[in-house]
Amino acid sequence: MPQKLYRDLFEAAGQVRGLLENLQLLGVRELPWPEEQSTPPVCPVRPDAAGVESGICRPETLEEIRADLGDCCRCLLGQGREHVVFGCGNEQARLVFVGEAPGREEDKQGIPFVGEAGRLLDRMLFAMGLRREDVYICNVLKCRPPGNRDPQPDEIAACEPFLQRQLAAIRPRVIVTLGRFAAQTLLRDQDAISRLRGRWHEYEGIPLMPTYHPAYLLRNPESKREAWEDLKQVMSRLRDSDA
Repeated sequence: MPQKLYRDLFEAAGQVRGLLENLQLLGVRELPWPEEQSTPPVCPVRPDAAGVESGICRPETLEEIRADLGDCCRCLLGQGREHVVFGCGNEQARLVFVGEAPGREEDKQGIPFVGEAGRLLDRMLFAMGLRREDVYICNVLKCRPPGNRDPQPDEIAACEPFLQRQLAAIRPRVIVTLGRFAAQTLLRDQDAISRLRGRWHEYEGIPLMPTYHPAYLLRNPESKREAWEDLKQVMSRLRDSDA
């Protein structure tokens, strides 16, 4: 041990010993041990901003939500799926895309939007000046419906709480719903996507823009212009939020 370090430790030990002896003379027989700080409870899905700031509760993490979802069998879709498709991307994203449900390729890989519709979504992101790493992508359902059929009410009821928790954890500046099921689920509005798209809505105080699902655009390329107009509004809103 270097001589200087030895002297410093010897002096520090002497000071501590002197302090303890003085405390003993004052009648102090024991020192209180600091109480272990308990972790604040997770904030509810509809967070109270004052509660978060005061430390009464804390935001839930996506990792905690994924762990709670586990090897989900809360509905019958769990019996036939290959992978749970939770979501991917930036956990602090300003922009979140919400689709309907995993398809065949997504079920195989456990990642949302990796099939042909996913490649179109990547091109849409590129046109917006974004990458997957900049946004967060998830679906209403976390398991693939057989034959890519429409989600059933009981399946949405089982999965939607996890979607709500994901959005509460990320708290993006803008949400884009892809297709009618995502829009209808978050907005509690059964209007057709052709009526919902193109204008701003709100989900828990977050601006929400519905637009067409990429799979729909592959079948109906003439609607790509409308979808691009929707995305241009999203880009403008994000720019305004940075000002």
